Amino acid sequence: MAIVNRTPDSFFDDGRTFGLEAAVRAALAAEADGADMVDVGGVPFGRGPVVSTQEELDRVVPVISAVSAESGIVISVDTTSATVARESIAAGASIINDTSGLFDPDMAEVVAASSATLVLTHSLWPPRSEPVRPEYDDVALEVVSFLRSRIFIAQDAGIPIDRLIVDPGHDLNKNTFHTLELTRRLDEVTRLGPPTLVAVSNKDFIGETLDREKQDRLEGTIATAVFCILKGARIVRMHDVPATVAAVRMTEALLGFREPAYARHNLE
Repeated sequence: MAIVNRTPDSFFDDGRTFGLEAAVRAALAAEADGADMVDVGGVPFGRGPVVSTQEELDRVVPVISAVSAESGIVISVDTTSATVARESIAAGASIINDTSGLFDPDMAEVVAASSATLVLTHSLWPPRSEPVRPEYDDVALEVVSFLRSRIFIAQDAGIPIDRLIVDPGHDLNKNTFHTLELTRRLDEVTRLGPPTLVAVSNKDFIGETLDREKQDRLEGTIATAVFCILKGARIVRMHDVPATVAAVRMTEALLGFREPAYARHNLE
């Protein structure tokens, strides 16, 4: 899952894809580089200025429409708003990536009324809120419990299990120790059933572990993504598509999921 943020204050890309044309080019380039899907966002998760629903719509819907007109890539929308989800699906999105864990009470019903898939993410506080020091007795058990409850809510709203994805929410309302522990025990999340998505790209837990600034975390990001795949993750949300595609395809081959692109060594 490639990342295209149409925001001026996104965590990693510093607004490089804020312009409409830049965002569309980035999505199409990600497809050419081997991404299976692209996640379009109009509002960062972290604290910051208020973005109205209309402004979020104005940011994401034109990207969805343009990309779906030129490409067959799967389009995901990173939003916590049911209204934005509804309009995004109408424009061509087939995945709603809700990083708030159904903070909007209408989100599950909106997705249920469509054919879209819903990503259920663990987080504790409202989107864009001031961070509070998080406390957990057992971070993995509490994340699993939260996600299980959201699966039940989504199913009760009418979304079948095969249209659900779970995301443990690396770094979302978690410190570095929480995120490392959660990653070590990721198989407890993957046993919930739906495919597990991990959004680990260039995050602070990698920077703090390696003492690296955000633009110098690629090696740590790739190592984390591969570790998560070995623990059962099946979708990795990443900034650097070419490097990730190579790492993932190699990991898939080692696991027996993918044949080599070609085989000549000691066969000729």
